[in-house]
Amino acid sequence: METETLATIGGIVVLLIMSGVFSGSETALTAASHPRMHLLQKRGNRRAEIVTKLFSSRDKLIGAILLGNNLVNILASALATSLLIGAFGETGVIYATIAMTVLVLIFGEVMPKTYAFHNADRVALLVAPTFKYVVAVLAPVTHTINILISITLRPFGKKFNTDDELAIAQETLRGAIDLHMGDEPAVQRERLMLRSILDLSDVNVGEVMHHRQDIVMIDTDLPTSEIIKQVVNCPYTRIPLWRSEPDNIVGVIHAKVLLLHVHQNQGTLDHIDIDSVSTPPWFIPESTSLHDQLQAFRRRQEHFALVVDEYGSLMGVVTLEDILEEIVGDIADEHDEVPFGVRSQNDGSYLVDGRVTIRDLNRRLNWELPDDDAATIAGLVIQIGKVIPEEGQIFTFEEFRFQVASRRKNRLAVIHITPPNQTEINPPENRLE
Repeated sequence: METETLATIGGIVVLLIMSGVFSGSETALTAASHPRMHLLQKRGNRRAEIVTKLFSSRDKLIGAILLGNNLVNILASALATSLLIGAFGETGVIYATIAMTVLVLIFGEVMPKTYAFHNADRVALLVAPTFKYVVAVLAPVTHTINILISITLRPFGKKFNTDDELAIAQETLRGAIDLHMGDEPAVQRERLMLRSILDLSDVNVGEVMHHRQDIVMIDTDLPTSEIIKQVVNCPYTRIPLWRSEPDNIVGVIHAKVLLLHVHQNQGTLDHIDIDSVSTPPWFIPESTSLHDQLQAFRRRQEHFALVVDEYGSLMGVVTLEDILEEIVGDIADEHDEVPFGVRSQNDGSYLVDGRVTIRDLNRRLNWELPDDDAATIAGLVIQIGKVIPEEGQIFTFEEFRFQVASRRKNRLAVIHITPPNQTEINPPENRLE
């Protein structure tokens, strides 16, 4: 009898250890870092490769672990009940219930899961080879269980949607970026860059383009000498060419190519054919996403495109630099006069050029103004007022105070913005020019 008792106790101990292994492995294999496992796999780590494969069949993995864990817990409870009934009679059931609840809770759940949670990657790599076989052995049972679950949940609208999984993955990545530790300027810039990369598919070229009123264009009917003079004096290397009317873009001239032809003709300008020097214009719709346009720039090996609306009218131009600036921030060169049209005031308010995009303003000042229906700050004010406001007119939106500081014809040149929790002392006297 003593031998049987010792064997039973030993069996219970072994089953408790197995319960702890199952519980800890469940926590480790679900909490392990997917990116780190992927990186280790690329470096040739076989255990990491197994962990990655287990990730890909998560439903089978969880099913096998839960099945195994429940089996050992139930068996351990049955042995303990049998042992204590033999010792204390019918009251042994109560003693067994209390004892196994405490033992399973401490040694089978809390302790192993706590350790596995704090050492998820290490534990996952350790147990992965074993659980590869556990999943394989229990696959028929778990597969049957999953079928039953699917049938049961079907009336409740259960769906397996890969698009939802992709959206969740993106949100997880965004959350990880937001949790990137540190408030130092360098860390903040890194967070901003990573967020901007994820937003490329959500931003259209129409939101970052240079508006047609700000771009330089040259009439091809001008004398060659005059065209060359304008190209030399222009701060840009690529310039659209028009004929008859500004909307009729017939080509794009590159300053370097033009100067090369001038050199080849030894300064004889009359022999230079502007049409042959220029390249055909590349028109893109304003609804093109920055991600798609970036890929298009790479495929065509070009840096410059003309943006048109749905009617084919010229809206502006977008360059490779414009898209890169959405990721890394302003790229100022020797020809950039004013990289960012914002001036801070002593009272905490700002004078903002109406052409500044809402995205740039949010990025620079850490605001959250909506940019769904308007691209620029002037467009946002017009959207708020539902009319083109007069100079001096004031609007309040989401606790922000907007005052039209300067208007030129129908264009809102300067907006005076007072953010929340700021008190305007005096109206602005200086204006952006």
